[in-house]
Amino acid sequence: MPALPATSREWHLVSRPHGWPEPGDVALREAPVSEPGEGRILVRNLHFSVDPYMRGRMNDVKSYVPPFQLDQPMEGGAVGEVVASNAEGFAVGDHVLHGLGWREYADVEARHAVKVDASVAPLSAYLGVLGMPGLTAYAGLFEVASFKEGDAVFVSGAAGAVGSQVGQMAKLKGASRVIGSAGSDEKVKLLVEEYGFDAAFNYKKGPVAEQLKNAAPDGIDVYFDNVGGEHLEAAISSLNVHGRATICGMIAQYNATEPTPGPRNLALVIGKRLRLQGMLVNDHRALQGQFVQEVGGWLASGALKYDETVVEGIENGFDAFLGLLRGQNTGKMIVSLTR
Repeated sequence: MPALPATSREWHLVSRPHGWPEPGDVALREAPVSEPGEGRILVRNLHFSVDPYMRGRMNDVKSYVPPFQLDQPMEGGAVGEVVASNAEGFAVGDHVLHGLGWREYADVEARHAVKVDASVAPLSAYLGVLGMPGLTAYAGLFEVASFKEGDAVFVSGAAGAVGSQVGQMAKLKGASRVIGSAGSDEKVKLLVEEYGFDAAFNYKKGPVAEQLKNAAPDGIDVYFDNVGGEHLEAAISSLNVHGRATICGMIAQYNATEPTPGPRNLALVIGKRLRLQGMLVNDHRALQGQFVQEVGGWLASGALKYDETVVEGIENGFDAFLGLLRGQNTGKMIVSLTR
């Protein structure tokens, strides 16, 4: 077994951001590496995930997930290789998925690690299409939004890790029409030409409500919301009677310093008998087996496509996170430590 390194670099939160996170809010620090204790494994992280929800964890507020602690390493999904094990069932060389990203080496409680198979899919896929974002798309569309064959579906943030999967899954299950919004002409082209969306538009090029009505003249039955704000208001206008919306994310207002106004047309919810439901992926873990089996089959057959935006080097991890918040990613944003 190779000797363990003396230290590991890790990203710490050092101050709470006000508005957009700044480089001074975080620090890349060195921490000692030691042999894992009883029931623990030491993992050399190969890839870690940066996700929009992490912005909320930088605030010192009570939420569905605890805030990041100051002067402690930040956390998030990661895949890596076991380099030392003091836990039954885990051997050196195993690949695992766990929750201690943002660092080169992670001392992980074994019960919080899951083995993954690099022969089934690239390891980074377990952070995206086969991981939390993929399950979010699957559960949010089929369980929360009660999708049924023939539904017309609108997805905001449609070129991101979740949105790109929602649209494709809807098409695979018989949607009558799938519309996506994204923030660049390149992403719009990708949605239609690669992911098979029926229509897509660049929300920066005109009012969302107007562009959505043009793309869905007969209205929509399901809205998958990753953005909030103007998109949610537009979707409420276009939703048909008994329409359903999965409220998954509101990235448009994560860095706001003042309260953001809600949709001005909420009264339409009454007459249309709409259902707007928030979702957290952890409520849907019971779907994990079904999700991996069905999505794994779609991946193997080539029916489901996915993209990753890979940023190399732990030193660029915070820049990758800022890029994600600015919409600079196509598909899943991954920080790779393999070089």
